[in-house]
Amino acid sequence: MSTVSVSADVSSCVPADRVFEVLTDWPRHAEWMPFTRAEGGHEVGASVRGWTGVGPVGFLDTMVITEWVPGRRVAVRHTGRLVRGEAWFETGPLPGGGSTVLWAERLDLPLGPLGRAGWLLVGPPVRWFMRLGLRRLVRLAGAGGGASRSGAGGPS
Repeated sequence: MSTVSVSADVSSCVPADRVFEVLTDWPRHAEWMPFTRAEGGHEVGASVRGWTGVGPVGFLDTMVITEWVPGRRVAVRHTGRLVRGEAWFETGPLPGGGSTVLWAERLDLPLGPLGRAGWLLVGPPVRWFMRLGLRRLVRLAGAGGGASRSGAGGPS
């Protein structure tokens, strides 16, 4: 099995704690990450389920939270059939009250050499969507409004 790493980061004038609050409000994931909705817990050992796709065409990404540092870092282990590996989000303060946000993934590719070849095609769009999602996240976090943490909008 091949392992690949992909990451994206953005800087923002929004405080790190606020970005983390919106980031980990899983039902709001659909508001900032294209084609994705999620639901889940907020502590080490809790599960998170994300659906990525359009309508009925897509895949379920199951995860377990492996690290939770309130306001700063959440890490997960992907446990699904299609997506395996680990991922993490980190927020950090910048001088003047802004923040940086990092999203990193270390994925185990299926299908051996075929999976590695496929990554050459899908890797760049994955990174582009990650960066787009982070830009939308900080814009949403800066727009105000409390995090819902409601169960609405989770994966089916």
